[in-house]
Amino acid sequence: MKNLIVAFAFLILSACTGGYSFTGGDTGAAKTVSVDFFPNNSNLVQPELSQKFTEALKDIFVRQTSLELKSRNGDMQFEGAITDYNVQPINAQASDLGAVAQNRLTVRVNVIFTNTTDPKKDFEKSFSRFADFDSSENLSDVESDLIDQITAELAENILNAAIGDW
Repeated sequence: MKNLIVAFAFLILSACTGGYSFTGGDTGAAKTVSVDFFPNNSNLVQPELSQKFTEALKDIFVRQTSLELKSRNGDMQFEGAITDYNVQPINAQASDLGAVAQNRLTVRVNVIFTNTTDPKKDFEKSFSRFADFDSSENLSDVESDLIDQITAELAENILNAAIGDW
């Protein structure tokens, strides 16, 4: 009986057409994805940011879709640039109105998405994410972790915009 259930499940899954992704999104007829390097064109340049963001975007498509990563000319293509990287104070301490309790690191990227199998889904959009950190912490001590968090969130937002149907 167990073998029958497994065989039935395999038959159902192999009969499905269209692109399936673990996110619930639809990759349509696309089989491949390519992600160009995203240069950092912001006024404040963090040396690792471009590489970390580009790799995070590639990684999320490999992990959460059935798309094969190509270096160029994928069915789904992503290009763009990091347009802003900044730190701003956000909260004053109650005991001392002149002191800052938290800072906010913000990253903004401009993304050009081309879907060669369904051009109606093409877009050019700006995506922005931030992470807050305590003002008593030195940015250089927490920057790498904050960048990892922000780039993962940006990649997820871009994935949802490209293949999400909600």
